[in-house]
Amino acid sequence: MAVLALDIGATKFAAAVAVSDDPLTLRHIRRVEVPPTGVWDACRELLTRVVRAAGDDRGAEVEVTAVGIAAAGPVDIDAGSTAPLNIPQWRDGFPVVAAVRELFPRAEIHFAVDGAALAMAEYRIGGLRGVRAGLAMTVSSGIGGGIIGDGRVLLGRTGNAGHVGHIVVPGWDVPCACGGVGCVEAVASGMSAARWARAQGWSGGTGRELARSALAGDRIALAALSRAGTALGQAISSAAATLDIDRVVVGGGFAESGAPLWDPLRAAVAKHARLRFLRELRVLKSEITDGATLVGAAALATSGTAASPGDGR
Repeated sequence: MAVLALDIGATKFAAAVAVSDDPLTLRHIRRVEVPPTGVWDACRELLTRVVRAAGDDRGAEVEVTAVGIAAAGPVDIDAGSTAPLNIPQWRDGFPVVAAVRELFPRAEIHFAVDGAALAMAEYRIGGLRGVRAGLAMTVSSGIGGGIIGDGRVLLGRTGNAGHVGHIVVPGWDVPCACGGVGCVEAVASGMSAARWARAQGWSGGTGRELARSALAGDRIALAALSRAGTALGQAISSAAATLDIDRVVVGGGFAESGAPLWDPLRAAVAKHARLRFLRELRVLKSEITDGATLVGAAALATSGTAASPGDGR
């Protein structure tokens, strides 16, 4: 028997086998880039490879008993579908629960937006352990989040609670992929920051390259990370005041950019989070260094949380 975890990200899919619930342990982790076409084919092949690896490890074919799916949103929990903004082929909604159920007809499927899975991972094994109310954020090619309230993950009416990437930040009227203007994701994600830097004359490509350039002293890269960090601090301050939380944990590849990002982020929080009940607010870098959302997807499968009542059929 096998329990699978699937992370549907903006640019990558990741899958693994959860072999233990306490502590949560993942094996046979595989990742693949999201292709421009044949998106589900790539995802299905990834899951098949992980199951095959688990079978090779045990010397026999394994039966999948549960699958935890954490998907970039927006999602529709009732329909079991996801419509990631950065996956054009799925932007009108893809019935991922039905597709996974067809692949593993005997498995119990648990489905949530990636931010909720991230919050669950941080609450189980990361920086939100023991916290009554907190926010987990990922800052990577996009920006997402999940909320812990009264010791549990908050899902919201449609399953999209915690979409902090679409908090509007002042000062930058930048068009966002969601159709809005001024979302923090449009300013402070790795993709957005790199795009802005290239428009200013920087010659690199990715958010990681931008971070390396900033640490090497490149003027444009430093400005791009300062801009992103300030916007993130503004968004965190707004979220903290709205949710009445005292801890925010930030992970994701772009969050590893070091002082050029974190110094302006913390300065913006100090400037804007001034209400009395926010005096104890702490903003921390995630302790989960590899695949927090995938860990959260495994937690969905092993805990039975956020089971989707629909399968899109």
